[in-house]
Parts: sequence; structure tokens; C-alpha cells
Amino acid sequence: MENRIAIIGGGNLGAAMAEGLIGSGFVRADQLIVTKRNTGTLQSLKEKGVAVISDNMEAVRKSNWIILAVKPFQVKEVVAEIKPYLDAKQHAIISVITGVWISDLREMTEENFTLFRAMPNTAIAIRESMTCICSQQAAAAQTEFVLDLFNQLGKSVVIEEKLMDAATVLGACGTAFAMRYIRANIQGGIEIGFSATIASLIAAQTVKGAAELLLQKNTHPEQEIDKVTTPKGCTIAGLNEMEHQGFSSSLIKGVVTSYKKIVNDM
Repeated sequence: MENRIAIIGGGNLGAAMAEGLIGSGFVRADQLIVTKRNTGTLQSLKEKGVAVISDNMEAVRKSNWIILAVKPFQVKEVVAEIKPYLDAKQHAIISVITGVWISDLREMTEENFTLFRAMPNTAIAIRESMTCICSQQAAAAQTEFVLDLFNQLGKSVVIEEKLMDAATVLGACGTAFAMRYIRANIQGGIEIGFSATIASLIAAQTVKGAAELLLQKNTHPEQEIDKVTTPKGCTIAGLNEMEHQGFSSSLIKGVVTSYKKIVNDM
């Protein structure tokens, strides 16, 4: 059977996923349905040939993969709406809804569905997301399909669901942490003589290049650091001053504090 995907919720995340899946060639436009109450905001998807509709039930009837991309407060209502049209033998469900656990979906659906939970980050808008995935009742071929799907939108990895809160901190909050580092680097660049525009370009591309070194060469950060630190050089002088000021320590504390906030608020 040809895979047909329904994205229930054509907001920023749902629309970005649709654009990325079509742009990557992972699906044809006619294999994709996106739902939203106000379909007029998804004109670009319509023009590409995507079925943009307001009827969630119709989307479910015409698809075998259901991606839930609604707001957390909407999920119970939406699942209750589409539940009569869901078939455990026909449909597999992927949730990208923050804070909704597989056990929550299982309780809402009340059937033995194949369920996936995926946590992308905001870089999905440019197909550079880091997406963490877990599942229940999934066959190997289904897991491979979901990994392939999210690999079109960046990179993906399968983790245990108990690590999803930690993944939120490292992969989602981590975007903000990285942005704060880049901002500080820009401010330093301005202080030593660059315009804000040039400092921003240099700082952003340098971070992008550093990340690609690790991803493509599969090396440890310290290996790459060693390549640019020479005896009595400016790099080691700067690194040591940052460490004296608590650079690594503050980052680690920030990650742990964010994690504790998520766990304690549950």
C-alpha cells in the first residue's frame, strides 16, 4: 500500500513538516493531507498540490500515517473527534505534541495502535532539526519509515521514552542555549572591531562549521579543539579565561536546571 500521510494541525510545525517532506522528495504532494481550520493560511501548500482541508475525519479516512501536530490542550478533543475513523490495522500514529506521552495517547485511543512520539526542534523549519523518537507496538519497517521521514527534516535518533524530557532540554532548549552563545560571540566581535552584520555572519558560520566537523568526522570536541590550540597561543588563552569565568560549569548547570524544571513541573 502506498504511504499516505495526514498532518492533523497545519500550524508552524505541521506546515514546516509538510514543506520539508515535499521539498526533500520523500512524498509526492498528492500523498499528503494537511488539516487546519483556516486553510487560507496554507496557500503555498495548496499551490504545490497538497490537499489542505479543515476536516480531520476525512484526512484520517484517506491516510494510513497520522501525524498529530496540534497544541497540547487540543489533543484530547482532536483524538476523540477522529477516533471513530481510526483502525489499528490500517493506521499508525505519530505525535509531535510536547508533553504528551505514549501512555496518554494509548488511553485516548483505547486500542492497540502503533504509536510514535517524536520531538523535533525549531530548526525543522529549514530541514535541520534534531528529532528524538520513541515508539510502542512498532514493527521494524515502521520504525525505519519514521526515521527516514524525520531524516528528511534534519537528523533523527531513537531513544527510550524516559529520556524524552532530557531530549527536550538537550535538543530543544539547546537551540536557545546555542543562540545565546552565538549572541555573546557577536557582542565580543563588535567589541574587537567588527560591525554587527559581519560579526553575526562570522559567529554563525563558525558554529555551523564546528558542528559539521563533529557530525561528519564523528570526532570528540576536544580532538577538534586540540587542532586550533597552540602553545602560548590566543585560543588557549581565551579558552582558559572562559573556564576561569565558569563557562563550561554554567552551561552544564543550565542544562541540569532546565531538566529539573521539566521534571518538577510534571
